[in-house]
Amino acid sequence: MIEIIGGSKSDEKIVNKVTTVLQKHKTPFTIEYLSAHRDHDKLVEKVKSSVSEIFICIAGLSAALPGVVASLTEKPVIGVPVSTALDGLDALLSIVQMPKGVPVATVGIDNGQNAAYLALRILGVKKVE
Repeated sequence: MIEIIGGSKSDEKIVNKVTTVLQKHKTPFTIEYLSAHRDHDKLVEKVKSSVSEIFICIAGLSAALPGVVASLTEKPVIGVPVSTALDGLDALLSIVQMPKGVPVATVGIDNGQNAAYLALRILGVKKVE
C-alpha cells in the first residue's frame, strides 16, 4: 500500500495526479492532508502507525513535509514539490537538499504522475502502456 500525504487541501490537484496512476494500476493507497508544521503530532502518529510500504509527500512553500516524514521512518519517501512560490523552485530545493541519512526521492515540480510511477517501480509493479 502507498500512503499519500498532502501538506494541505490546496495540494489536491497534485494528489489527483498520483491517484489517477495508482488507480489505473489497481494499487491500494490512502490519502491524508497533514501539515508538517500545523499538524506535527498527528503527522508523527500517522507515519509511525502506517502499514504502507511507501510514502508520497506533496508539499509547496517550505516543503518540509517529505523531509519530516523521512526522518520518522525507514520506508521510502517520494517528495513532490508544488509550484506555489518561485514557480516551485523553493519547494524543489527544500526536498532535494536533505541531510545525509534522511533520503527523499524527488520528482519534478507538480509531477505527481512520476511519483506514482516511481512508487510502483519500488513495489515491483510494471508500467502498463
